[in-house]
Amino acid sequence: MNKSLSKKDKVYIQSFKHDKSLHRTWDKVTIVSEDKDKYVCINKATQITEANKRTWIAREPALYFLYKSRWFNVIAMSRETGVYYYCNLASPSIYDGEAIKNIDYDLDIKFYPTGEYEVLDEDEFKKHKNYMLYPKVIEKKLREEINYLKDLHKNNQTPFNKEENNKLFMQYINNSEY
Repeated sequence: MNKSLSKKDKVYIQSFKHDKSLHRTWDKVTIVSEDKDKYVCINKATQITEANKRTWIAREPALYFLYKSRWFNVIAMSRETGVYYYCNLASPSIYDGEAIKNIDYDLDIKFYPTGEYEVLDEDEFKKHKNYMLYPKVIEKKLREEINYLKDLHKNNQTPFNKEENNKLFMQYINNSEY
């Protein structure tokens, strides 16, 4: 059962693998909004912990779009050279009172400020697909979602709408209550 979150709540994000092993965690991102389709969070110097216990701090502010029924989530990273979008192909996200959680399915797509993109981690996907026995229906869904993400990006739609994202960034930066 999905519980709801409120603007300004601090929450963990936990990403697992198909075999239920922990993949990565984000320590206390801030909720910017939640609607029936997605959670939108923002981070600033958030600690990220990998499955191997290696930790690092996010270098730049980022918006996280975690979808409740889509098989992806998107991180919009604001850098001096522009906004980069890192899209994780993953199960829909749920909030269970502890964290926003999803299953990472290895494939990623990165969109550059130039408009170019790159599909990443095909080798990792093939390896894990065989090792963890991903159902064929999941692979089919992930491939469809890659095409859907390309269309959203091409048409400047959420989560790739620069004006909307800039408003969210500025709202966060200018509001000392966050």
